Amino acid sequence: MKYLFLLLLLPISLFAQDKPAYKIYRANGKKIKYKKMVKTLEKADIILFGEIHNNPITHWLQLESTTDLAASRQLILGAEMFEADNQTPLNDYLKGNIDVAAFAEQARLWNNYDTDYAPLVNFAKENNLSFVATNVPRRYARTVFREGLEALETLPNNEKAWIAPLPIAYDGSLPGYKAMLDMMGDNPAHGGDNFPKAQAIKDATMGHFILDSYEDGKLFIHYNGSYHSDNYEGILWYLRRQRPDLNYVTISTVLQADIDTLAAEHKNKADFILCIPETMTTTY
Repeated sequence: MKYLFLLLLLPISLFAQDKPAYKIYRANGKKIKYKKMVKTLEKADIILFGEIHNNPITHWLQLESTTDLAASRQLILGAEMFEADNQTPLNDYLKGNIDVAAFAEQARLWNNYDTDYAPLVNFAKENNLSFVATNVPRRYARTVFREGLEALETLPNNEKAWIAPLPIAYDGSLPGYKAMLDMMGDNPAHGGDNFPKAQAIKDATMGHFILDSYEDGKLFIHYNGSYHSDNYEGILWYLRRQRPDLNYVTISTVLQADIDTLAAEHKNKADFILCIPETMTTTY
């Protein structure tokens, strides 16, 4: 009878196991608590918070960490999701000069803006924080994809204001750009060498507008796809070329079937790796 009772309890104990929505790891694969990570983030000058664009846990932790950091630091926010030539409508919305409908009409908002980025923008609005549109307008990235970085030199001066200063430094030997090229193969439809260069113009421009808006003593938090800052490349490569003296901290987001141990392939992607179950529901 005793054993029967234990057997009856077994399924209950199995189903009652914890199912954490995320775990955080250091670059070396050691677990770290959220509060301890925030203590490190507090000491940074610039944070690159790498996300998976449709992952709700990433977006929730972006808002939570931003809120917590605002308690101890003066913040400036910025994001890949807003293109530099949309800075005026973004500012107008933050100042209350236009409502959200007008903002959506005037700016090229991502389809998941309402669920994933509006909370961060509204936090900035409610707390009178600057929010910087850092990304290159997509039409210029398309130009680079079709014609190369050199084509940017032909732009009128007023349009060059929306991209990083020319000429753009580019190192095609960086593992991230090299991997993009290898992934696409020799098919000319994939842009060849121009494919990673189109990524580089985004990285360079985001880095430019981050530093252009950075203020000594404040903490700049930048939200971007993880692939723009993973492995200490992308945006960070451009930031360090201009300001090697600043304290940068990177965060990456990864998905795993089992989040109890960080997979070897994800180690050293960033200073902190946010590990989320691959079964997590998505926002789109």
